[in-house]
Amino acid sequence: MALDPIMLEAAAPVAAIIGFTSVIGWVATTWLKVKNGYPLENSWGKPMYPNGGGEAMERIKLLSQENAQLRAELGSLKDRMAVLERIATDKPSMLAAEIDALATKQLN
Repeated sequence: MALDPIMLEAAAPVAAIIGFTSVIGWVATTWLKVKNGYPLENSWGKPMYPNGGGEAMERIKLLSQENAQLRAELGSLKDRMAVLERIATDKPSMLAAEIDALATKQLN
């Protein structure tokens, strides 16, 4: 079955519009990714980060270190908060007994 020239003439503008729309959509999404700081992707879908130079890498390293310090501090604060919540919600008699047990433990 051969392609009908009339069908080909009717399908050509539709195919051109679809192709043009696809290219414009790809350009728009790439621009939005770059504008908002998202990494671009290679043909396999893996993120590609633009090379920002040594200054950008140093800044990322410093921010990563600060992030690790803040996470450690947050962990210790959560532990302290849990102790304070337990002290506030426990019965006074149980709290006094625990304090006495700790005091006798230190003396021995």
